[in-house]
Amino acid sequence: MKAFWCVLMFVAGTSVAMADSTPVVDQRQENQEDRIEQGQASGELTNREARRLEAGQEHVENIEDRAKADGNVTARERARLERAENRNSRRIYKQKHDRQDKD
Repeated sequence: MKAFWCVLMFVAGTSVAMADSTPVVDQRQENQEDRIEQGQASGELTNREARRLEAGQEHVENIEDRAKADGNVTARERARLERAENRNSRRIYKQKHDRQDKD
C-alpha cells in the first residue's frame, strides 16, 4: 500500500512539474496573441497578416510542445523558444506599423 501511494505522489508531482515548466513562455504567447487580436480589431493588421502571425504563434506552440515532450525543458530548448518568440514579436510589430489598410 505504501508503494502505491509513493508511485501516485511521484506521478502527480511530475505531471504538475511538466504542466508548469514554461509559464513565462505561456504568458508571452498569450500577450502576443492579444497583440494580434488588438491589431486586427483596430485595423492595424489585415486579415491576411493576422492569419500569418497566428501561424507563427502556432509554430512557437509546436516548438514548446516538443520541448515539453520529455518532461524537461533544457536550456537549449528554452533559448530556441525565446528566439522564436522574439522573431514573432518583431513580426507583429512590423506588421502593425506598416501602414497597410484593413481588408
